[in-house]
Amino acid sequence: MVERRRVICWSAGLTVVLVASIIASAAIGPVRIDPLAVSKAMLNTVQVPTGLSFNSSSLPYVGRSMPTPSPEFRPLFGFDVHGPHQSIVSDVRLPRILLAAVVGFALAIAGAVMQGFFRNPLADPSIIGVSSGAAVGAVAMIAFPGLIPLAGMHVAAFAGALITAFLVYAIATDGGKTPVATLLLAGVAVQAFLGAMISFLVLHSGDGLRQAVLWMMGRLAESNWGDVGFAAPFVVLGSAVLLAYTRELNVLLLGEEDAHHLGIEVERTKLILLAVASIVTAAGVAVAGIIGFVGLVVPHMMRLVVGPDHRILLPTSALAGASFLVITDTIARSGPIVVPVGIVTAALGAPFFLFLLLRREVHSL
Repeated sequence: MVERRRVICWSAGLTVVLVASIIASAAIGPVRIDPLAVSKAMLNTVQVPTGLSFNSSSLPYVGRSMPTPSPEFRPLFGFDVHGPHQSIVSDVRLPRILLAAVVGFALAIAGAVMQGFFRNPLADPSIIGVSSGAAVGAVAMIAFPGLIPLAGMHVAAFAGALITAFLVYAIATDGGKTPVATLLLAGVAVQAFLGAMISFLVLHSGDGLRQAVLWMMGRLAESNWGDVGFAAPFVVLGSAVLLAYTRELNVLLLGEEDAHHLGIEVERTKLILLAVASIVTAAGVAVAGIIGFVGLVVPHMMRLVVGPDHRILLPTSALAGASFLVITDTIARSGPIVVPVGIVTAALGAPFFLFLLLRREVHSL
């Protein structure tokens, strides 16, 4: 009961921080908007269906036209917002901000899982090459447009990430067992190989060189609602599965042999955790590129605050990661020079992690 109250209190507090971060971020930009107007515009973005309308683009039917129905929507809340401000918030800023929240949520919860899985505070979501696999898929589509028919860059990056995770797991598995140390080494080797492939593709990307480099730095510019719709279902469903396995993660910290004696199906649990964490990471990386340090620093920071219990560590890390990426992306687009968000996360995350190292606050799990 006490732990449940802690989870609720911390989650509620961090949710308030996240909402405040989203509102503040949407208010900041070349056109400054009052936070109250931002809140109204955000609520106006919520739409509900009102029925069907029949447009003039109809289908021929027995010598006459049969109108085709299309759904009509209206705002759930009818707040009065200055016209340009409504469009700026709902069409330009909000998709980017929500995508930053979704990606930060994904990277942080996957990072917390990976650190518990490998019992290593230096682990992050890309430790088994998921980010490198996504980069190969994305840069290949930039260098050779149309390489995969009917597949866009998001799909190619997502597929590359999952194929890499499967490959690393297959290499590390022997006789139904997947030693964590072997998995880590296989991830390092595959990442090195994929790094060579990425360099080759970048060299042959021609006019797409700038786009490829910006993608690998982590970029949320030009985000739209389609990007949010692509990533959000994977992140939400995957995070729900990871949260359901917090007890198993806690037991795995004791060691695989002890976990087995306590009734945990170790290999099955490892496979599920690794697969789902890879899917969540792949969804985030596919739409935003490679953004470093979110999955490394945020879970470690929250572990220092709330402790190692994954029942509270996973939800708090996820919410803190969402707020962190919203704030850093706001910084990235608000300075005199707009820079990729990955530069800002590295500039803030690396010194903070070095500070923890100097204070001897980084411990093995």
